Amino acid sequence: MTTKLLFREDAYARDAQAEVAALTEEGGIVLDATIFYPTGGGQPGDSGRLDWPGGSMTIATAVKGEGGTVVLVPAEPVAVPPVGTRVTQNLDWERRHKHMRVHTALHLLSVVVPLPVTGGSIGAGSGRLDFAMPEPPEDKAALEAALNELVDRDLVVSEEWIDDATLDANPELVKTMAVQPPRGQGQVRLVRIGEGPEPVDLQPCGGTHVARTGEIGSVRLGKIENKGRQNRRVNLILE
Repeated sequence: MTTKLLFREDAYARDAQAEVAALTEEGGIVLDATIFYPTGGGQPGDSGRLDWPGGSMTIATAVKGEGGTVVLVPAEPVAVPPVGTRVTQNLDWERRHKHMRVHTALHLLSVVVPLPVTGGSIGAGSGRLDFAMPEPPEDKAALEAALNELVDRDLVVSEEWIDDATLDANPELVKTMAVQPPRGQGQVRLVRIGEGPEPVDLQPCGGTHVARTGEIGSVRLGKIENKGRQNRRVNLILE
């Protein structure tokens, strides 16, 4: 079985009904459909709550399971709903929305710093990208201003799908050096920022994003850290 990824259909869904499809030996819950994003691509798994008749539990995170499933991990060892139980999923929406804002802002950061990305991480209110950057930028304030200008343009954020062959024919779409988009599944998801034939950004990504860049709000750049002879870490913070 596979878990239907409801967050792909609507990243703004805060609650949803589902059925318990399986339980793992470690005490995780696999639903037939989920709004919980599983840890991946630098974005943490979602947290929240499951409710069902006669029971409730806190979900600490979600992770990828076998065969295209998503496993919800309880925050503490409690009685889990049996297979076949209908449950209501409730996201910790404030945390997820911050992940969406930070993730989209990091895509814009990769635009104003047009260098290969060697790593990245997303948090609830801050994030960072590592770049193949031998020397630190000369004017951090100018980068921050350029980043906020893109945010303020309130650009549309959308998705599209291409096949593996199209991605192979357009290697410039892949900005990340350490992590390559999954191939072999037939399709690769692209996240587009901006409309028209020349978007501001277009790259493979499986994460959740806001619908328009204006929703990110004001951002500032934190420390630019030296992470090796050819590597710099640029930290980003939501204001």
